[in-house]
Amino acid sequence: MTEVASKGFEKALDGIPVDKVPTSRDFKIVPTKGLPFVALMIIGLIVSIAGNWRWALDFYHVVGGGLWTALDLFLGFVLGPIMGKMSIPSRMEFTSKLMPKMVLIMPTVVTMTLGSGFQLARKLNNLNPGAAAHGWLIASFILVGVMTVIALGILEPANLAVLFEMKKDNPDGAVIGRLMKRFIYTAGITGAMQIGTLIIMTRVATL
Repeated sequence: MTEVASKGFEKALDGIPVDKVPTSRDFKIVPTKGLPFVALMIIGLIVSIAGNWRWALDFYHVVGGGLWTALDLFLGFVLGPIMGKMSIPSRMEFTSKLMPKMVLIMPTVVTMTLGSGFQLARKLNNLNPGAAAHGWLIASFILVGVMTVIALGILEPANLAVLFEMKKDNPDGAVIGRLMKRFIYTAGITGAMQIGTLIIMTRVATL
């Protein structure tokens, strides 16, 4: 499905002169209005870890992990195919609205999930090699580590690169097409990997 969406996006932009790619540059790469909410969530996470509050850590881990999983699955398997069928003006307008929000959302939910998850593992003594959930936890660390590298090392840079390209006076349609292809593919891959994480976390919770 992600391949169909990315090919559709690439085909739609292929051959369009750089000065003919329809785009509005009236947007902020980092939506500053959302920064207070991000700061509030991160500060709350730090306080929860410092206080070792089980309920708060559970909240951050469940909410962060749930949002991360939902976003990856939605972007990769729902939104990607839809964008592949949208008209050029609609797609570019939608991208200028979606991508800035993702600049704030993705790092925030990743930080929430990883920070609270590691502290919960410490609090529940699951980092002890003799713990029943230790093996499952190591598997989740590996899986989540790969997803984090993909999310912050590939997905987020592609997101920013699309926004910077769209800000140019003459945005290159071919470049935007390649970057969106990368964005859709990586979101789909991490979405599929999230299913494995859900299986592992369900198993850990029942041990």
